Amino acid sequence: MFDLKKEQKIFVAGHNGMVGSAILRHLSALGFDNTLTRSRSELDLTEQAAVRDFFESEKPDVVILAAAKVGGIKANNERPAEFIRDNLAIQTNVIHYAWLAGAKKLCFLGSSCIYPRDCPQPIKEEYLMTGPLEPTNEAYAVAKIAGCEMARHYSRQYGMNTISVMPCNLYGKNDDFDLATCHVLSALVKRYADAADAGENEVVLWGTGSALREFLDVDDLAAAVVFLLERHNDPGVINVGSGKEISIKDLAAKVAAAAGFAGKTSWDASKPDGTPRKIMDSSRIHAMGWKPEISLDDGIRRLIAEYRSRNGGT
Repeated sequence: MFDLKKEQKIFVAGHNGMVGSAILRHLSALGFDNTLTRSRSELDLTEQAAVRDFFESEKPDVVILAAAKVGGIKANNERPAEFIRDNLAIQTNVIHYAWLAGAKKLCFLGSSCIYPRDCPQPIKEEYLMTGPLEPTNEAYAVAKIAGCEMARHYSRQYGMNTISVMPCNLYGKNDDFDLATCHVLSALVKRYADAADAGENEVVLWGTGSALREFLDVDDLAAAVVFLLERHNDPGVINVGSGKEISIKDLAAKVAAAAGFAGKTSWDASKPDGTPRKIMDSSRIHAMGWKPEISLDDGIRRLIAEYRSRNGGT
């Protein structure tokens, strides 16, 4: 157990992003009001000197590293150098200077893409680095693996209390709906809501729709992060997922129905599907007593409502 106290300074790096903002909301709901945040304009986490000065000045007790450069297949394919460079810089600076400043615990947020493309399913934590990665997001995955390993080795060599949390595909409040950078569920919400609101009769999607994915509402992840901060002290990676998978084709049908789209869905098989199947083995955290509370159907409805509220839709 780790004694997470309300008077401790908790630095949420990346608090404006989907994951960071959810964690901040959850901490606030629990009465943790002594949180530290910095926007990118206030603190560029890729700048070593700026990060050093921040940690020397603030000396947070707990660090939650949710800041990252993220994107979908298209962005990862087109800008891999940026994904590996920026994420390595953010992780290296934050982990190192958190340790130097005497942080009592650090939570590193990773991604399920760290696992090999064709590893056995469901994906167990021990499958990390046992095979080739998915080429379409290899640069991002390599950076995230480096972050996990840095956290683990700072624990091993320096005794730093670190945990590395690997969520499945996330969606939810504060999601990204930019088709150039967003992930699959928010992209589907945008495509179908726009088509339904415009009265269009066809939506064309990438791939075949056969890929299988697992989804988790970001508010459930936020609860899991705080749960693990208090109850988990193993520096190795730990998976966080719903334990339920769905094909992209079936997911698209759910989103279309929830958005009120009655037209046709066509699939462009010349475009990539990405990893064929990806479901996490989250038995470790489930055995500890954490379970997700938000169903996929409810989460999709909430996401569509948020998208339309942001864009003045129906």
